[in-house]
Amino acid sequence: MKLFYAPNSPYVRKVMACAVARGIDRQIETVPTNPHESPAGLLEANPLSKVPCLLTDDGVAVFDSPVICEFLDSLNGAMPLFPPAGPGRWKALTLQALADGILDAALVRRGLAGERPDAVRQAVIARQKAAMARALDVLEREPPHKALDIGTISAACALGYLDLRFAGDDWRAGRPVLAAWFTAISKEPALARTAPPGDD
Repeated sequence: MKLFYAPNSPYVRKVMACAVARGIDRQIETVPTNPHESPAGLLEANPLSKVPCLLTDDGVAVFDSPVICEFLDSLNGAMPLFPPAGPGRWKALTLQALADGILDAALVRRGLAGERPDAVRQAVIARQKAAMARALDVLEREPPHKALDIGTISAACALGYLDLRFAGDDWRAGRPVLAAWFTAISKEPALARTAPPGDD
């Protein structure tokens, strides 16, 4: 399998963390890709020109991160990261959606941060920052469990991205339960081995 990736993408990290947790990371060849340059290989696989994008051994393109993670979860007999039908599944998928929402808002903020400040941009940034804070407060009140599943991996990747790109915001302030959870789960090999390099 081949994975088009950017090393600091939190969505790529989520995919790789799932691969590590499933014990199949060595079956994936990573292809460094700048999606903003829309390279031909990526466009052929994903017309949206986004990473991550996985090419299966059969040459089938699979994107984006939630779909890739569920595909990887189907490949071997390890304990599934996507729980079976029932309350546990909906809780894990909802946590994944909440974490992805934090990342979506963070990426909008990051994209606007370098622009000349004006009232519209500042309003968008403030809206995204408020959405992130509300989601973090939910995670503080209802902290994820300690076992790895698609929800806890997504949440950890979202918090790691905030550390990488918004360290000055100090999301841990007033959220000691969430901070302790993140410290503990970050030691899991699937997350420790996929921490972003932070060099761009």
